Amino acid sequence: MTLDIRLIRESWSLVEPVADQVTLDFYSRLFAENPRIRELFPPAMDLQRDRLFGALTQVVLNLEDTEGVREYLGQLARDHRKYGVRPEHYPALGHCLIAAMRAGAHGVWQPAYDQAWAAAYDLIAEVMIQAADQDAVTAPPAWIGTVVGHEMRTPDIAVLTVEPNHPYPFRAGQYTTVQTALWPRVWRAYSIANAPRHDNRIVLHVRAIPGGWVSTALVKHTRPGDTILLGPPRGTLSLEQATTSHLVFIAGGTGLAPLKALIEESVWMPERPAIDLFYGVRRAADAYDTEALNNLRMQHRRLRIVQAVSDEPGPGYGQTAIDALEYHRIIPSGDVFVCGSQQMVRVTSDRLVRLGVPAGRIHTEYTPDAPVPVG
Repeated sequence: MTLDIRLIRESWSLVEPVADQVTLDFYSRLFAENPRIRELFPPAMDLQRDRLFGALTQVVLNLEDTEGVREYLGQLARDHRKYGVRPEHYPALGHCLIAAMRAGAHGVWQPAYDQAWAAAYDLIAEVMIQAADQDAVTAPPAWIGTVVGHEMRTPDIAVLTVEPNHPYPFRAGQYTTVQTALWPRVWRAYSIANAPRHDNRIVLHVRAIPGGWVSTALVKHTRPGDTILLGPPRGTLSLEQATTSHLVFIAGGTGLAPLKALIEESVWMPERPAIDLFYGVRRAADAYDTEALNNLRMQHRRLRIVQAVSDEPGPGYGQTAIDALEYHRIIPSGDVFVCGSQQMVRVTSDRLVRLGVPAGRIHTEYTPDAPVPVG
């Protein structure tokens, strides 16, 4: 099937400025015409609306990269199995999406746009259905995870050890999505803080966010013996992205989790890379994983750890992680991995580019449909 990329992007430019209106209209049409589909979605739809638009943007901007788009759609399809999405749902989704975009264009939408989007959506649905069917042969839609450890490291940060009921095939640096019994159909992303282990267990670093349904449930109301649901592993952050032997890791808060997993993995590499970890927290008491980091440093003789404290006075304090990197006069000549809040990742990445680090050597986990999973 041949896609008319010009028409797709031309029409997309009409609806992108009114994305909020279009996504709201899409879900209103979808639920009105298909009430049973509403049961698949969470009670609050704000995050879901953002993810829809982000996913569409990712596809529209990368249509020339056929293999990359197929890989991205395949990952979406595998992830959507946990929501209960079935092949018969796709026609309704496509019909309502095109109708919402047509309405959002306010009279300047052309019939040719309908045809271009119908062809594009048919291809998207075909790729996602095939990927979901293939995944169903070897993996469940979601894993039941038993919480076997729950440590409060600070008043609002807990470290959870979870044992999935089936083999959980992830790579160091990836993240999972979690649903608790307290909030059915509400999924939140959390980075996995360890490399794969023989016991199949994963470790999550979770900060209770004010107003955060899932994070508060995991930190404040979860105990050993409780069960949670885990979505399939996602994400592309991995040591395979690195092309140099000297790596710089920059973490903010619980953004430490995936970088710690990568360090743990590097311990077992025949030629382990030299790693400088710059770890930023707001207050010294927020450094919740110091003992584990020191143990890693004992195992990894080429690991240096620099802690930065931004919001407290004192010698060496008043610095973010990227401030500390500049203070130590480290000009990264290799690959740099950054993880933290969305704002931290953006600010840090911009500073690195100004320091002369090529954008292609700055690795983050941010994608339009999946905000940085930092707990």
